[in-house]
Amino acid sequence: MGANNGKHSESEGKGSSSVSSDVSSSTDHTPTKPPKNAATSEDSDLSMRTLSTPSPALILAPQTIISGNNSSSSVSGETVALVHPSPGHHPLAPVDLLPDNTLLQMFSHLSTNQLCRCARVCRRWYNLAWDPRLWSSVRLGGELLHVDRALRVLTHRLCQDTPNVCLTLETVVVSGCRRLTDRGLHTVALCCPELRHLEVAGCYNVSDEAVFEVVSRCPNLEHLDVSGCTKVTCISLAQDSSMTPLSPPSCQQIAIRYLDMTDCFSLEDEGVRTIASHCPRLTHLYLRRCQRLTDEALRQLALHCPAIRELSLSDCRLVSDFGLREVARLEGRLRYLSLAHCCRITDVGVRYVARYCPRLRYLNARGCEGLTDHGLGHLARSCPKLRSLDVGKCPLVSDLGLEQLARSCPGLRRLSLRACESVSGRGLRVLATHCPELQLLNVQECEVPAEALRLVRRHCRRCVIEHTIPAFY
Repeated sequence: MGANNGKHSESEGKGSSSVSSDVSSSTDHTPTKPPKNAATSEDSDLSMRTLSTPSPALILAPQTIISGNNSSSSVSGETVALVHPSPGHHPLAPVDLLPDNTLLQMFSHLSTNQLCRCARVCRRWYNLAWDPRLWSSVRLGGELLHVDRALRVLTHRLCQDTPNVCLTLETVVVSGCRRLTDRGLHTVALCCPELRHLEVAGCYNVSDEAVFEVVSRCPNLEHLDVSGCTKVTCISLAQDSSMTPLSPPSCQQIAIRYLDMTDCFSLEDEGVRTIASHCPRLTHLYLRRCQRLTDEALRQLALHCPAIRELSLSDCRLVSDFGLREVARLEGRLRYLSLAHCCRITDVGVRYVARYCPRLRYLNARGCEGLTDHGLGHLARSCPKLRSLDVGKCPLVSDLGLEQLARSCPGLRRLSLRACESVSGRGLRVLATHCPELQLLNVQECEVPAEALRLVRRHCRRCVIEHTIPAFY
């Protein structure tokens, strides 16, 4: 009878740990493969010892033996095991005395992979580690990770209490998992109807079909990062974006507020039109290095997405002043605008933005060689709450523009003048006396005297100065 009970306990232990073992092995993305049977046998032995009744054995270092009364002696060349003095006595580890609520609080700070490993320790930890309250988010990483399989195993386990759906999972982050395919996202779309946050940055095998599955099955999705997914060309509720109506009904609108499509090189104006018409609630949109976009894309955004607060168009080299005139229609809501290396931008476009977006806090105009002191003066007078400005590599910006900026924007905290050849010590002296809250100043590749930088450091005590002047230290 005792033997049968032992077999029953052992088989039950193996069954309860099988899912955790599978998940842990799926989420383990160590590049080097362990020796044959080494890691597998160790993990299975640990599961057997903790879930079955035989007394555990602790493998000790060579040349050391510890007896039941904790006395030690030396044995040459041997590795011995510590066996409990009483077969029926199993002293509890201090962690075993903690109540479930305390362990749950500790587990809540662990990563996805660590939770899966904890589930393999013992039956109690298995039950606690799979508590639905711990699984509001799943975060996986690693180029070699079989992420499709890991997502399938995880969602299968999390759906046991609520068949076919996981109602607790709201965040999935698998950025950098290059083995992710449409199959993995299809699993997420099917099992996670309450998904709100999805990041698949750098997963270049993901296509429009998988994104369609997610946005159509997860109506609460608000944050989507598909940066670096070069096959993604559109975000819509229609599989064929060419058939999308200009103004879809409200039942076909997507709740996304944050969308990052950086390095989606295949994105064109038509794709932006579809995105804008389906995502009218957008507040944060990043289109860095989408080099096929033109001013027409910005017209569609201004027409359909009036709530945009942050917009990045860095390296969109076909965008011109006419596009900025459309951006200016966003008026008082726009806070963040990045135009770095948009070589067709001049004072005219900056003046449009400055006039109609007075609440602008951040502007990156690095490499906009058409920007001059005239445009900088308009910006300073119209946007007095400006906090961060980058006009690096704008050769036509000089001390005159810098002085206007310093006098009109006393709350300025970050300023980059890198490679602005016309800036000298005169402009920096005005900056030092009028912008005491300055925290970062970049004057690399600028011919400015060390005395001017010392003055900045004296008046702006929290300022970090990035420079290439050996005389200043």
